[in-house]
Amino acid sequence: MIQLFAASYLYKMAPYQNYRPSSSTPPVTLNLIILNVVVFFAQQMMDREGGLGLTGKLMLYPVTDPHFSPYQLVTHMFAHANFTHILFNMFALWMFGRILETFWGPKRFFIFYFASGLGAAALHLGVEYLRYRHAVDLANAGDVAAGQAIVDQMGPALGASGAVMGVFAAFAYLFPNTELYMWFIPIPLKAKWVVSGLIALDLFGGFSNTDNVAHWAHLGGALVGFIIVYFWNKTNRRTFY
Repeated sequence: MIQLFAASYLYKMAPYQNYRPSSSTPPVTLNLIILNVVVFFAQQMMDREGGLGLTGKLMLYPVTDPHFSPYQLVTHMFAHANFTHILFNMFALWMFGRILETFWGPKRFFIFYFASGLGAAALHLGVEYLRYRHAVDLANAGDVAAGQAIVDQMGPALGASGAVMGVFAAFAYLFPNTELYMWFIPIPLKAKWVVSGLIALDLFGGFSNTDNVAHWAHLGGALVGFIIVYFWNKTNRRTFY
């Protein structure tokens, strides 16, 4: 779902004029992008046939998988499947992350980004575990084929999409009426409607489970991002647009 908004661009700058970043990218956003790019190139050099490779070690496996390790809660946020995957994620992070970092400052944005990423991982792992338990129950009830089909659909997650969804949710909460142009849509849409649409698509994708996208990770990042920005602004309210 990140791809749907990553290629959008800001239409009206006035609502957050005081928080618009300078021509240089703020330090946390810049270093996050650099780290993701470095890890991606390392993946290309170190992945190999017949083994896990670097990507296999960094991605987030279900807790029921023998390849799962706690460090993957962090490392999966910096590994990407292919060039398009990292391109859209980093474009979205650059576009919206630099605005939030200017708005909050580097320390608060750093905490927010990683909290959103961990929230994405937590919801993804929770849903995968529930699916695994359902598969076991089906197998114990005699429907081994149905249980195996669920297990076959389970798999590892990777990418910054969950954390980036948190960033986008926070941007839409703070600047809901900022108009964005989206690819293939000829009219500007307000940020609050764009993020609502993305969440609806991820909910549909998560329940239908018809693709290989980690929809629940996206939803986890958006949920945690929304909760954090909501409580931060209860004690430090700024003007909303």
